[in-house]
Amino acid sequence: MSIKHWPEKERPREKLLTNGPQSLSDAELLAVFLRTGIKGKTAVDLGRELISRFGGLKVLLNASETEFCNSPGLGRAKYALLQAVLEMARRHQWQQIDKGKALTSPTAANDYLISQIGHLGHEVFGCVYLDNRHRLLGFEELFRGTIDGATIYPREVVKHCLKHQAAAVIFAHNHPSGDCSPSAADREITRKLVEALKLIDIRVLDHIIVGDRDCYSFAENGLI
Repeated sequence: MSIKHWPEKERPREKLLTNGPQSLSDAELLAVFLRTGIKGKTAVDLGRELISRFGGLKVLLNASETEFCNSPGLGRAKYALLQAVLEMARRHQWQQIDKGKALTSPTAANDYLISQIGHLGHEVFGCVYLDNRHRLLGFEELFRGTIDGATIYPREVVKHCLKHQAAAVIFAHNHPSGDCSPSAADREITRKLVEALKLIDIRVLDHIIVGDRDCYSFAENGLI
């Protein structure tokens, strides 16, 4: 039976409009995005199958174009639509903080960084640049790959901080595994960066490790 023949209160789109998006399961949210199913399967059936195939909604949303397009019911048009939706969500989060406003709330910083790098399937190291009133100047991804002494170059970080005329910074990197616990390498590179930036009077306010939905703050745990 197609979804249009379901009771209205059980149809994902109508359910979303009546009760809000939080009332939908992952498969139902995906069904709204897909709009239609395939032969013999409703959009909800297809949503469940895709989530099972990828091992979760996050993995599906982070899939490469090839992985995504090789799945039943998907293709390049849907992939392009998904990338547009994800980018709109990131830009919305950026505008919630808004360039020029003070980034003083740990929650706001965490939410912003989760939107920027929490979704990525590979490890990245980035920097939030702030002025002397801790107003947001911008965010930049600086390095990719495992965060250790071989991949993070303090001299390059200093160069980018000076380019942005930052008075203070918040470092951030993600753990795609979802575990926010800092490694020995995380602690060591943070120490080196704090020392390097101290020489040019730029304060390191925090280093935040971003997981799936949680963050670990070096500052809140007395490591900076």
